[in-house]
Amino acid sequence: MLLVGIMAATLWGIGALMGALRRQRLYMLLVLFAAVLLEQLLLPDGHPLREATGGSPALWLLLGGFGVLALIYGLGVAALRRRAERRAAPPAAAPRPAGRFSEGELERYARHIVLREIGGPGQTRLKAAKVLVIGAGGLGAPALQYLAAGGVGTIGVIDDDVVENANLQRQVIHRAADIGLPKVQSAQAAMLAQNPAVAVRPYHRRLTPEIAPELFADYDLILDGTDNFDTRYLANATAVAAGKPLVSGALSQWEGQLSVFDPARAGPCYQCIFPQAPAPGLAPSCAEAGVIGPLPGVIGAMMAVEAIKLIAGAGTPLRGQMLIYDALYGETRTIALTRREDCPVCGAGSTEEQDPSASVSV
Repeated sequence: MLLVGIMAATLWGIGALMGALRRQRLYMLLVLFAAVLLEQLLLPDGHPLREATGGSPALWLLLGGFGVLALIYGLGVAALRRRAERRAAPPAAAPRPAGRFSEGELERYARHIVLREIGGPGQTRLKAAKVLVIGAGGLGAPALQYLAAGGVGTIGVIDDDVVENANLQRQVIHRAADIGLPKVQSAQAAMLAQNPAVAVRPYHRRLTPEIAPELFADYDLILDGTDNFDTRYLANATAVAAGKPLVSGALSQWEGQLSVFDPARAGPCYQCIFPQAPAPGLAPSCAEAGVIGPLPGVIGAMMAVEAIKLIAGAGTPLRGQMLIYDALYGETRTIALTRREDCPVCGAGSTEEQDPSASVSV
């Protein structure tokens, strides 16, 4: 017995030095026990090895029986402990059905939900909506921020530019540390930092006729925050063909303008109002003419307001109207816009007119 005890202690110590797991060392002892029991059963009486290890199998069988009982007891206690822990643990939260809000989201959107014009149904439509913003610059920056903050479920942003130091005077979604990054990546990081509950799809590329139809088809509503007429006309033609509302903004020095172009719901399109691009030099860009820093924030935030109104079916969107804001003199005026029957994009018979008070279908 003493010899077997010494061998067991030696095996246990060697296993510990070698870093063997406790279960592996127990297996080693089990092999030793089986070998000793086997020799007691097979070797003849009086054999020196049998005498050195106890001389009789009865003692080892009794010891093995106690070991089996101890093992059964330990397994039973472990099973009872696991069962008790399962009962004490809080039940796993059931997955929320699509469109349902977490407690954090309900608190975040509480000021929307208490508005009679939005309420719970309107906020649910915002969560289900998909909005594409063209441009992550002066107009796109505030629009993207407020769409994300307001709980629009999926926001796409397409822009092929990178953040530059000259952008930071007005493009408030970007930071100095973002200089050199694609604007869509900088904007995505800012939106998710503000509201992790929304999904942001960045497209670091220019909008072209080849990709525009397929891209627009994935979204319910388009916001145009670009600064060139080629992209504006392309966005307008693609939105009209897809039957999607187009919220369009523009800036120049101290003045901004905003409208919702939606021929599918009885409004004019962008080309109805601007049949052709102005001659070079008549409509200089912000880089050429300059722009007061907060102005893009004013117009971009208004674009986000129009988008939320369209999705939630709230109020009267700026269909058939253009809002013009003169920041230098603090004046705002609204002018009526009419659809042109001879418009090459949305002329008579080219679209099916719908109820102009209808909200965006999401």
